[in-house]
Amino acid sequence: MPLAFAWSDFAQQVTSGLAAGAIYASLALALVLIYQTTNVVNFAQGEMATFTTFIAWMFMDRGLPYWPAFALTLLIAFAGGVGVERVLIRPIEHRPEIVIVIMTIGLLIALNGLTGWIWGPEVKAFDSPFPNSSVIVGGVAISVRDIGTFCVCLGVVVLLWLFFRFTTLGLAMRAVAFNPDASRLMGVRVGWMLALGWGFAAVLGAIAGMMAAPTIFLDPDMMIVVLIYAFAAAVLGGIDSPVGAVVGGLLLGVVINLLGAYVNFVGNELRLPTALAVLLLVLVIRPTGLFGRRVVRRV
Repeated sequence: MPLAFAWSDFAQQVTSGLAAGAIYASLALALVLIYQTTNVVNFAQGEMATFTTFIAWMFMDRGLPYWPAFALTLLIAFAGGVGVERVLIRPIEHRPEIVIVIMTIGLLIALNGLTGWIWGPEVKAFDSPFPNSSVIVGGVAISVRDIGTFCVCLGVVVLLWLFFRFTTLGLAMRAVAFNPDASRLMGVRVGWMLALGWGFAAVLGAIAGMMAAPTIFLDPDMMIVVLIYAFAAAVLGGIDSPVGAVVGGLLLGVVINLLGAYVNFVGNELRLPTALAVLLLVLVIRPTGLFGRRVVRRV
């Protein structure tokens, strides 16, 4: 096999890994946003993403073009995330953390059943807004769909970073995530900041679902595997670090793709167990992840 051909194949694997990693990063960032404000993992994040992706499919099935359906779905996802926090999480926010965890697991089961009841268990084709073609860059054929997926996911992440960094509302949400009690004393409406965090997390999940659906097809269980990858990415980067979630998602996508392509015993069948192995290894060696902060408690 010529060396140039080997390098071009390697570059293609890295590119597709980055596209998949951008999806994992979006969902991992959603998990981190919830964790920062509640100190629990939202196990229903994948099912929320699946439900909103089905809503987008319904709009497009009725003739609405992709991008208007995309924008409308994000608005519905945001409203749904805020509604979940107001109706389900808000009444139990001062209860033990295990109560909130059980609530998110119950929401997972309810949304999965509701999705199957409304749209059926059949696998549905979900159109991609990007052509299924390739562009040649430096002698390497790169999928336009991979480029588009990467740009959309990372573009939204950058917009959120700008929002949290340079707007008054974003700074208030960061303050609430860091110290809700002090923020409340400063006059910040902590409850609504938490609700907005759930709304933004739901938007990130919806984007991940709509970008993943054209590749893995749409069914009620579509995001279960993606959520596991997102968990692994969040733990790898640091469950309390937004930057770590993005870096962890991209890194995991590339590593898993390369292992599947070049390590014979991994292939396509063992990519998920490999991701779980990465998760366990990180928990053993560095429980805080690559960018997580170590919490010291005085007793």
